[in-house]
Amino acid sequence: MVDVASTGSNATPAFSPLYQQIKGLILGSLRSGEWKPGEAIPSEIELAARFRVSQGTVRKAIDELAAENLLLRRQGKGTFVATHAEQQVQFRFLRLVPNSGARGSEGPAQRDIVECRRTRASTDVAKALALRAGDTVLQIRRVLGFGGVPVILEDIWLPATPFKGLTAERMASYKGPTYALFETEFNVRMVRAEEKIRAISATDIHAELLSVTLGTPLLSVERIAYTYQSEPMELRRGYYRTDTHHYQNDMN
Repeated sequence: MVDVASTGSNATPAFSPLYQQIKGLILGSLRSGEWKPGEAIPSEIELAARFRVSQGTVRKAIDELAAENLLLRRQGKGTFVATHAEQQVQFRFLRLVPNSGARGSEGPAQRDIVECRRTRASTDVAKALALRAGDTVLQIRRVLGFGGVPVILEDIWLPATPFKGLTAERMASYKGPTYALFETEFNVRMVRAEEKIRAISATDIHAELLSVTLGTPLLSVERIAYTYQSEPMELRRGYYRTDTHHYQNDMN
C-alpha cells in the first residue's frame, strides 16, 4: 500500500483517511500536468492497482474531486479532468443570477473590452497576486451585459509572464468562457477562488459604464483565483447591478 507521507510536500499527511491520501496523490498528478484538462484519467481499477488500494477507496477519492469540480464523470465513458469549457463547470465562479431565471439561462454574456494594457502592479495588486510592487501585470477592464443591458463592470489583473500575448482583440474574439481561454491557450487552470463581498454606491465611472445613476447601490465582489498549485493567478474586482439580478451561493 502506498505511503503518502513519503511522496512529497504536496501530499496529504499520512494520518488522514486512506481515501484522502489517494485524493492527494490524484491531485498531485493534476498539478503536475500528468492529465490535461479534458483528458480522461486512468480507470478506478488502474488507479487502484497503481496505488495498491481497493477500487472503493479510489472511487471515494474521485467522488470528492468530482464534487469539487476538478474531475468530471461521464456515464459509460470514464472520468475526465474538468475543463471550464464544460457547461456544468463554466458557471462555477459566476454567482450572479437573473431574478427571472436560473444561472446561465440568459445565455453567454456580451463582453465589451474597455481597456487591456500592461502596467506596473500597485502594492495591493502585487500583494494579492504574490508579486513585487512594480512587477508587470496585465490590467483589463470590461463590461458584461445580458440582452443589451450592462450588468457587470470588471477590473481584472493578471501576472504578465503567464499571459504573454493576451490582447483585447483575443479576449473579445474568444466565444467561450474567459477561464477556458486561460486554460486552453495559456495553460493556466483556475480551480478555486476566494471572494470578498460588500455593498457600495456607484461612482462616476460605474454610472457611466453600467448605465446607472450616480449613487446607485452596487454589489462589489473582489475575487482572487488560484491554480492547482495554490498560486494566485487573477485578481478580479466586479461591480454588479442588482436591480434585475441577485447573488446566489449554493452551499452543501
